[in-house]
Amino acid sequence: MFGIPDPQIWLVYILSVICVAFAAWFGIKFWNEEDEEGEISSLPRRKKNKKK
Repeated sequence: MFGIPDPQIWLVYILSVICVAFAAWFGIKFWNEEDEEGEISSLPRRKKNKKK
C-alpha cells in the first residue's frame, strides 16, 4: 500500500491517523466552552462549583 514496504513508514502513517482522530475528538468535546469571564479559552479547565 502506497508503495512503501518499510514498517517504520507505516508507523508514521498510523500515528498520524491517531493524532488526527484525537484532535477531532478534542475539538468536538470542548467546542465553544467558555471560561468564567465569558471568553473562549484555548485550553479546557475544570469548572469550579461556586456556593451560593
